[in-house]
Amino acid sequence: MTDHETESDLTRGQLAHATGCNIETIRYYEKTGLLPDPPRTNAGYRIYSSAHTNRLRFVLRARELGFTMEDIRGLLGLSDGTMPTCAEVKARTERHLVDIRARIADLQRIEAALAETAAQCSGAAVPDCPVLDTLTR
Repeated sequence: MTDHETESDLTRGQLAHATGCNIETIRYYEKTGLLPDPPRTNAGYRIYSSAHTNRLRFVLRARELGFTMEDIRGLLGLSDGTMPTCAEVKARTERHLVDIRARIADLQRIEAALAETAAQCSGAAVPDCPVLDTLTR
């Protein structure tokens, strides 16, 4: 984005560039209702406002943090048409945190098993391999 451009009245390509989001992802978010349809010019071009940019950044950040599309819908108040309260957002976030911690624990178990298996492997050019033996059990 150049110095004279702002984050309002952007084309889809400019919105993609401004947010680092793929154009197809923007289309998908529009199709699923996470991003509202923008108004069009007389020539039929979509024009995105700063509100679109802010909302897209919110969605992208929520996805980075691992929130599901349904969670994001709830955080945006799209599931029931009302803005969520801080208590509702906290409850949703805490549920997500429990899931993240469970995934971290799973990954730590996987890491320990792989490290143990790799340590048993000599890495030599021999037909017997402890890693393959572990995978075939």
